[in-house]
Amino acid sequence: MRSTLRTRNARTGHDALPAPRSRSSSSSSSTTRALAALAAGLLAVSLSACGGDDGGDGGDKGTGGGKPTVQLPKLDGQKLEVAAVFTGPELDNFQKVLDEFEKRTGATVSFVPTGNNTSTFLGTKIEGGKPPDVAFLPQVGVLHQFAEKGWIKPLGSEALAQLDKNFSDGWKDLGAYEGKQYGVYAKAANKSLVWYNSAAFEAAGVTEEPKTWDEFLKTAQTLSDAGSPAVSIGGADGWTLTDWFENVYLSQAGPEKYDQLAKHEIKWTDPSVKEALTTLADLWGKDELIAGGASGALQTEYPKSITQTFSGDTPAGMVFEGDFVAVTINGDTDSKIGSDAKVFPFPAVGDASPVVTGGDAAVALKDGKGAQALLTFLASTDAAEIWAAQGGFLSPNKEMDQATYKDDVTREIAKALLAAGDDFRFDMSDQAPAAFGGTQGVGEWKDLQDFLKSPDDVAGAQKKLETDAAKAYGNG
Repeated sequence: MRSTLRTRNARTGHDALPAPRSRSSSSSSSTTRALAALAAGLLAVSLSACGGDDGGDGGDKGTGGGKPTVQLPKLDGQKLEVAAVFTGPELDNFQKVLDEFEKRTGATVSFVPTGNNTSTFLGTKIEGGKPPDVAFLPQVGVLHQFAEKGWIKPLGSEALAQLDKNFSDGWKDLGAYEGKQYGVYAKAANKSLVWYNSAAFEAAGVTEEPKTWDEFLKTAQTLSDAGSPAVSIGGADGWTLTDWFENVYLSQAGPEKYDQLAKHEIKWTDPSVKEALTTLADLWGKDELIAGGASGALQTEYPKSITQTFSGDTPAGMVFEGDFVAVTINGDTDSKIGSDAKVFPFPAVGDASPVVTGGDAAVALKDGKGAQALLTFLASTDAAEIWAAQGGFLSPNKEMDQATYKDDVTREIAKALLAAGDDFRFDMSDQAPAAFGGTQGVGEWKDLQDFLKSPDDVAGAQKKLETDAAKAYGNG
């Protein structure tokens, strides 16, 4: 999940929370074609990457110097509070967006970190009568849960106008519940990318990026034989392991099965899950291919999985995660994206490389002009371009100036994401009830950590996953 630089947040339980689809309807064949097209677009990323700090030809865009495209009300003297999981460099980048909003409106905006358990944090605030004005929700399931409880407010007319102008139906659908629009997906993620240390590849004699799972495993073995830790895994954060599973499963089992499993219409004891876990075990069961082995991976948090790939005396060769990896590369290492740090699509396990997306939806928890004005701004191209200029950010805003992205790598990833239109698959665990797909130390997160520890017990992992899923979905 998460979306976003994760320390991802957990969710409160909800026994029968429905798992939404990324769009209202589609045939599996059209989706497969769209995913293949998106993956093909991503293959151009490394080829077109020129360097790590190219600001494009955006001029003053991204710094608040361009001509505003959206009118905001005067909010002199008003104080607003925004809550999100953002930390570190990602929070610094988001602060630039808030600074511009303050400049234009006269409001004062304070940021409150939610920590790992966003829904629990917000639920406590709401029930205590002191919710923030706006919050970012990394999970579709939590947005639905909060809307059902009446905890979030529908978008006003100005925010709706920006949303209709700048976002495709697929992203609007994700922020809606029972016919009402609540969320603005201001921040997106492509969670089907493998980032690699170009120097490690060169030292090992690897000259081609792997395109299939078999090629990926061979590349990992080559790196290991040359003395480099092959694959860095942030297994201490269980959400990273759900992303590994989702990419393998989508590519191998296909979009239709993916949708069924996301809604728990098929069980985790299904043969398709067995096949995906068996495929993961091809990597997770070989300690020599994992930085620190499985034990080390389970003690490695997400940020460290990146820094140990792009810094240190013996960096790992590859790390899997979304476009948001760039935030940590830019903020916590000396590596330059496009030269030292390169990227390729998650390898095809089945017929095509998978494309799994994630995102953060901004929602209003309070009535009032201030909260709606901030949502209007976040839905605009103005906010998207400011955020994009900072780096490590991806937007589903189809009208923003792509030149404002900080580097060519991110620009190409963004173009490929937009090329998918409404044909994408949203993070499966982010669609699940919190008790299964979004809580640290329990459910899918814990079950996959246990599987990383004992990857030879596929049947046991399936049984535990199904038990936990049935309990959380309430349909076992």
